[in-house]
Amino acid sequence: MIEFVVIPEDRVRVLRDKKLVFNRKIRDFFDVSISVNDDVEIEGEDWLAVMRTKEIVKAFGRGFDFDDALDLVDEDYILEIFNMSDFAGKSRTRQIELKGRVIGADGKSKKIIEKYSGSKIVIYGKTVSIIGKWENVRLAREAVEQLLRGAKHAGIFKMLEDRKIL
Repeated sequence: MIEFVVIPEDRVRVLRDKKLVFNRKIRDFFDVSISVNDDVEIEGEDWLAVMRTKEIVKAFGRGFDFDDALDLVDEDYILEIFNMSDFAGKSRTRQIELKGRVIGADGKSKKIIEKYSGSKIVIYGKTVSIIGKWENVRLAREAVEQLLRGAKHAGIFKMLEDRKIL
């Protein structure tokens, strides 16, 4: 079975440079091979291994480092990607403003959401990506979406603290 993943050019360059390391780490878990051209080709006999690897490559493409993307080897973990344009429209200024709301001063908001939800978050381009267990991702997404809709940070932090996942 062969699957293809299209990832941003700057992430393709990093993947090309680190392909041997990435292939070795993937092969520790799955019997697949990865080829990097303009897109990423994943080939293997086991359908599930190919699809799990595809999610790992997608996560890497959305800005996660290798080790965080490899959390997706665990079948309890999921990757969720959503577009900030749904909240900002086409205004570049508004998109930058919303990124800032999610990241916070010195990354504080993002760190608090990650801490209380037990998930990992990357803001890359026009997307927000979250890796974690299903319930953790759901909580993190709810917090991020509320921030994108204009909710006050203090209210979101209180909600996260009350509902934190241990």
